[in-house]
Amino acid sequence: MNLKEYLSARIARVEAALERWVPAETVAPQTIHRAMRYSLFAGGKRIRPVLCMGAAEALGAAPAGIEDAACTLEMIHTYSLIHDDLPALDNDDLRRGRPTNHVVFGEAMAILAGDSLLTLAFEVLGKLPGASEPVRAKLVAELATASGTVGGMIGGQVHDIEGERQTPTAELLEAIHRAKTGALLRVSVRMGAIYAGATAEQLDALTRYGEHMGLAFQIVDDVLDVEESSETLGKTAGKDQAQQKITFPAVYGLEQSKAMAEQERLAAHAALDPFGDAAAPLRELADFIVKRKA
Repeated sequence: MNLKEYLSARIARVEAALERWVPAETVAPQTIHRAMRYSLFAGGKRIRPVLCMGAAEALGAAPAGIEDAACTLEMIHTYSLIHDDLPALDNDDLRRGRPTNHVVFGEAMAILAGDSLLTLAFEVLGKLPGASEPVRAKLVAELATASGTVGGMIGGQVHDIEGERQTPTAELLEAIHRAKTGALLRVSVRMGAIYAGATAEQLDALTRYGEHMGLAFQIVDDVLDVEESSETLGKTAGKDQAQQKITFPAVYGLEQSKAMAEQERLAAHAALDPFGDAAAPLRELADFIVKRKA
């Protein structure tokens, strides 16, 4: 099975899980469910849930119900995008090639749609039919920490906002992106490993893979914002520079940034050595993330 086939099969399972857990547009109150689904089913790559499933598979046959745990990562990611695009934050009107949530539904409903996806993610983890109570509790703690303020996604967003128009430094750059982007990618593989019953050594190796993947992902994102068009990206290109954000190209330049992404890709591969061929999809995902154009 090549990577395209692998992704297609895993994404189909994630989509089915999201359909099971997210209320239909016809369920009252209809407006909030339309707003949630508008962004959630807007054609994202589903990288985070696929990483979760791939980590579980690296430990052997993926346990039943892993897609239910994995889909919560997409809920958190989508909530963060809805809120990122708001006028109070990045003030963007294009996401995944179409108008952002607040442009379509208004600011109030967009805020509530993000809140609803955040809340639903933890409801799903609390009810996971395929996991024991201790595993459910661990997964809730992992995702909450990765989404939060101390070393988590929200903390990274705060650093990002407060870093605008400051002198770009390597220290501030790392603080922003290890938390803002890296934390959710790191926890994606950790959640898959925990769900599958990883040993401490296996969890440590997969965590290192996730950390290198997270850094590579953000470096490439920053490079693409400079080099690609809005049409290719599906979002407004050049926003980082326009808002004077602290990015890898701003600190290191384009060529060194690309070299750093390649170093992170190789380090991610090395972290997977203990898993042999079972981790082949995770290696291919690292390659895909570094070589992507959108």
